[in-house]
Amino acid sequence: MTRTRLLAALVMAPLAIAAILLLPTPWMMALAAVLFLAGLWEWFDLAEIEDTLARTVLLVANLALMVAIVWASRASNGYTMVLFQLAVVAGVVWWLLALIWLGRYEFASDHATHARVFKLAAGALSVIPAWCALAWIHVAEPNGHRWLLTALAIVWAADSGAYFAGRKLGGRIFGGRKLAPRISPNKTFEGLAGGVVAGVVVGIVFALIAGAAPAQLPAVALVALAAVLFSVVGDLFESLLKRHAGVKDSGHLIPGHGGLLDRLDGVLAALPVFALGKAVLGF
Repeated sequence: MTRTRLLAALVMAPLAIAAILLLPTPWMMALAAVLFLAGLWEWFDLAEIEDTLARTVLLVANLALMVAIVWASRASNGYTMVLFQLAVVAGVVWWLLALIWLGRYEFASDHATHARVFKLAAGALSVIPAWCALAWIHVAEPNGHRWLLTALAIVWAADSGAYFAGRKLGGRIFGGRKLAPRISPNKTFEGLAGGVVAGVVVGIVFALIAGAAPAQLPAVALVALAAVLFSVVGDLFESLLKRHAGVKDSGHLIPGHGGLLDRLDGVLAALPVFALGKAVLGF
């Protein structure tokens, strides 16, 4: 599994990096919309929306909201990012609420009730703010494309750091304590620590490449830490959905990685936090 996982990553990573660095922002937004909406399609499956027509209507509704945000952001001198920024703030608030949801495992687990409504709302609140955050970061001057790569590299490094630290050190430092045993039994505090260290270190290195001044690195490290922790929340929330649905992966699109949503869950939570933190702390 590790070999397959690495080979898939070696194929995907160069393509993702090339798209981030070379595509103009409108094309990057369009590509991200396709990927995020594909992940949302898998989310509908976890919410047990089985009717294809219903899922298509829901997907089109989310696409329409993205288009509406772009259309309403037109200004006489180009575009304003106000609606994108408001969506990012809404996304950060949502992921704080998701953290509370994680502590109440049974909430919305019975699909005989209104569970689907909550999970569909959660899908929109996860995908659209993350897409808006991606656009806000990428379009910013100077070096917005490099800052977007920094944000994503933090999540990728944290995911890899957690995976390998968990495999090598799991149970050896924190006495076998699990991070969230009912939601994701394989996640350990050793893995969390490895992910935090990897994410923050990579964030600092990539921030220097993006043009951050040495005096800004403490702020970068703080935002990178927050992004890593929120990416864990995103990962755990998807695991919660999978537990409720009784499945191991959101799909089988990517060898060794599962579905597309399995690769996007941490990104969806981390991007709004990184974008907001970058704006507030001014780097």
